[in-house]
Amino acid sequence: MTFDYDDQNIFARILRGEIPNKTVYENDHALAFADIAPQAPVHVLIIPKGPYVSLDHFAGHARPEEQAGFFQAVAEVCRIAGVDDGFRAIANTRAHGVQDVPHFHLHILGGKRLGRMLPEVG
Repeated sequence: MTFDYDDQNIFARILRGEIPNKTVYENDHALAFADIAPQAPVHVLIIPKGPYVSLDHFAGHARPEEQAGFFQAVAEVCRIAGVDDGFRAIANTRAHGVQDVPHFHLHILGGKRLGRMLPEVG
């Protein structure tokens, strides 16, 4: 699979400072900010600063220090957000996964009981 990165996507523009955001946390490898249309009391997006299209692109091509920095940001966002009772981490990927922005991003949702993601099979 090829991964063609569009450097005009909204998250690339946020990273360049062209579009403002409500930053929750930032380190050398990731930026976390409040979602503009929250789906839960806590809804933070975490994006790598590198040009990665999707979770599998990031997992397969990001340098170890980028991956470590990204997941350190995840831990820090969860601490800051106080989602001790639980949270959901979602990475929508490509068309069938309903990915709206072609830049890897992880949604952290919490602050209330979220219910099951899919109906129970039985």
